Amino acid sequence: MERSLTLLAQCRITFRIIMTRTKSPATPWSRRKFGRALVLAGAASLTWPGDRLLAASQWTCPVGACSSVENWPALKKAGADYVEDSVGRLLKPNAPEAEIAKVLEALRTNAIPVPVCNGFLPGDLKLVGAEARHDAVIEYATKAFERAKKVGIGIIVLGSGGARKVPDGFDRAKAEEQFIAILKRLGAAAEPFGVTVAMESLNRGETNFGNALRDCLRYVNAADHPRVKLVADLYHMMRENEGPDAILEAGSRIVHVHLAEKAKRTPPGTAGDDFKPYIAALKKVGFSGRMSLECNWMDFNVEVGPGLAAFKAQLATVSAAS
Repeated sequence: MERSLTLLAQCRITFRIIMTRTKSPATPWSRRKFGRALVLAGAASLTWPGDRLLAASQWTCPVGACSSVENWPALKKAGADYVEDSVGRLLKPNAPEAEIAKVLEALRTNAIPVPVCNGFLPGDLKLVGAEARHDAVIEYATKAFERAKKVGIGIIVLGSGGARKVPDGFDRAKAEEQFIAILKRLGAAAEPFGVTVAMESLNRGETNFGNALRDCLRYVNAADHPRVKLVADLYHMMRENEGPDAILEAGSRIVHVHLAEKAKRTPPGTAGDDFKPYIAALKKVGFSGRMSLECNWMDFNVEVGPGLAAFKAQLATVSAAS
């Protein structure tokens, strides 16, 4: 219906152009002349460039930033679609229910959109190695999932570099087995609450496990659970010199995106990093999730507006491309 209305509008515009170019506009048209004009208008509408631009510009994604929910007023003013807080700061899985109830109620009352959380697991909840604590991880994660559901959080990002770091001398193959096993358990624990656990790659400056999106894809594929997916973190990908082709390989496994500039993790527009090749790859695989700026902020209130605007400009450029 929408496309039909668009084409009708184009026909009307084209017809008006034909009318204005007629030498004797006041002279009544014959039926034959009128019909010919309609055919010309219809043909013109089929090749109208605005129609192609309209179709191409329909792909876009919500853009937000990783921050505290207390910064939502500033984020909203800056043009963010949502805020991405951390599990430890917002959901506090180790805190008593009574302590967190007021926080969750305030989020609902003020309609603060928090669809995603990061900062999932503390470093002492080991996922791999001789000190792996899988039962404790699931207990902690289940409480996080339960509280996430109450405020509409649908994705929890699994970065947690300390928790997944492989101890020196520990067998790498064994660590991978342990990690895949806990991914399966996390997926099963998240399922009843409608939460998806999304693993992100972390550069080698932060951990020694899952440093590339391709590595994470391999673990997620091995876990093979519908509630275990991927984050494409463009900052970490660039730090590891991993190109957009990894996004093409991961495809629909990607449900969320993080980004910041490569050198100093600055907001978009600071150093002028070009994210468009990565955005184009996301567009090509049909990504429809959210994109969060996860940056080192020198002055959040001053930088967040320009950072969001700079990234949205690149997003719009790719969106409008045919």
